Formats: sequence, C-alpha cells, structure tokens
Amino acid sequence: MRSQNLSALPSGVRLAVSPLSWTNDVLEDLGADIPVETCLDDAARAGYEGVELGRKLPRTTEALAPLLDPRGLALASGWHSGRLAEGSVEDELVAAAAHADLLRAMGSTVMVYGETAMMTPGAPLDAPMSKRRHLQGVDVAAYAARLTDFAQKLGGAYGLTLAYHHHLMMVAETFDEISMIFDAAAPSVGLLLDTGHAAAADFAYPRLIERFGDRIVHIHLKDVRAPVLAAVRDRDLSFNEGVRSGMFTVPGNGSLDFAPLERFVRESGYRGWLVIEAEQDPAIVPPLPAVTAGFHHILAQFSA
Repeated sequence: MRSQNLSALPSGVRLAVSPLSWTNDVLEDLGADIPVETCLDDAARAGYEGVELGRKLPRTTEALAPLLDPRGLALASGWHSGRLAEGSVEDELVAAAAHADLLRAMGSTVMVYGETAMMTPGAPLDAPMSKRRHLQGVDVAAYAARLTDFAQKLGGAYGLTLAYHHHLMMVAETFDEISMIFDAAAPSVGLLLDTGHAAAADFAYPRLIERFGDRIVHIHLKDVRAPVLAAVRDRDLSFNEGVRSGMFTVPGNGSLDFAPLERFVRESGYRGWLVIEAEQDPAIVPPLPAVTAGFHHILAQFSA
C-alpha cells in the first residue's frame, strides 16, 4: 500500500515526516510521555518512507537501525546546530563529526544546518520575536566563505550536502537575509526550503523557489494557521509561545498553497526528501491523524 500511495511522486522524490508532531525537541513537555516506538509505528502506518532525527531517537547506528529498518523507514536527515556566524570551520567540523558520521552510516545524503550563533542571549526561543538579532554587524562575505568551506569539507569527508535552514529567530529569517547569504556563498551550500518558516517570516515561499531553486536540496513542508500567526506577531510573542499556540500545522490544515511546491518539484527535476513537519502539542492535535492528513494532502498535489 505504501508504494501504491507514493507512486504519484516523481522518481527520486521521497516523503518523510519529522518526529516533531509527536515530541518537541525544545519544549520537552510536549510529547514527553510518547515512546519513540509510537512515533515510528505511526510514521510507517501513515505511509511515510522516512523520518528525520528527533530528540528521542538514538544517536548510534547500532541503536537506530534496529528501530528504523524493521519498519521500512529511512533516515532522511537530521538537524545540526551550527555556529559558523561566530566560530571557525575547524571547530565546526569537530562539533559536527559524530552527527555527520551517523547520517552517512544511515544512508542520509544531506545534513540540516541551523545557525544558532548570533541568537538572542539566554533562552532565545522564549524571547519576543521582535528581539531577535539580525545580520547587522556580521561580515556576511566572511560568514558565507566559512559556510562554503565547511560545506565543501563536509561533502569531501562524509559525502553529505549542507542544507542551510532559514529559521525564525535566527540570522537568516527574512527573504533579504537569506538572499544576502546565498548570493555570497558558493553552490556547495545548499538551501533547505521551509514553507512554514517562510510564511511566518512574512514572505511567500515561492520567492525562494524563483530566486534559489537551483540551490534547494531539502524541503520541509509545514503549514501555518494565519489567524494564530497574526496574533503571535501582534502580541510579540516568542517562537515557543507561537508553537504552543498552534502557529504551525500539517499541510492542508492552514493557509498555504502547496501547488507551487508541486510544480517546482516536478519541473525542476528536484530529487530528494519532502519532509512533513508540524510543531504542535500532541495532547491537542493527535499525531497520527494529523500526519496522515498531511501525507494525503501532499500526495493529492502530485495526483491532480
């Protein structure tokens, strides 16, 4: 049934789900009582081919493979908290080594890179979103050069492509910030397109497709509840308060149109993972029905 459902996708395009619908990586009370086996059983039952790493998944091949393999799940990728906005390439390679080893051993081809340097001091995801730090004062050319060097060495040592994740509360949040970095970085620095983070940063995700479509190497599909997002911005809430309020949801349950995404994937020859991701409270939004609905919504885009 899984292969039949997924036959609508172009060859080489695979559909995965993030564990964030079951267990939040930052807000540890969300899904704290859900076993990792439940997450993986649900993912396979819904029809997904893979998952990304979440905080409850083990970080060794010996422990992770026995969880994924019997369920027919691959490891699509996993997040690395990078600090190249302030640190050196050499230090970053050391910090990423174990993570990159795991991804390579599990057959992943991309590493998600989130820039966690230059964030608001303290608990940055609990700060009002207006208080985030910006690229002002950052030597963008030098930062892009470090990203390029790191990406090239990551590829040479591990065979992994760097997938740079634009993200709320980080230095690459807006379209202009993303453009500044990618205009200066070499093509070895790939882009992770995140539909929900684009919308929440107040720009339409197709702008990234139009401007940097040839750099997109990994895709996160999340939807946004526009009224909730508007309230979060109007009240200047934090990212974590936005998550708790239900700002993000699965595709088809919010305001975003995924038809441009389908056209890009089909017409560009994109080959890689589409990862459905929704940071929600599983006590409010039961994960299995939500991710199943998101699965069918995305496949419906490719079946139309």
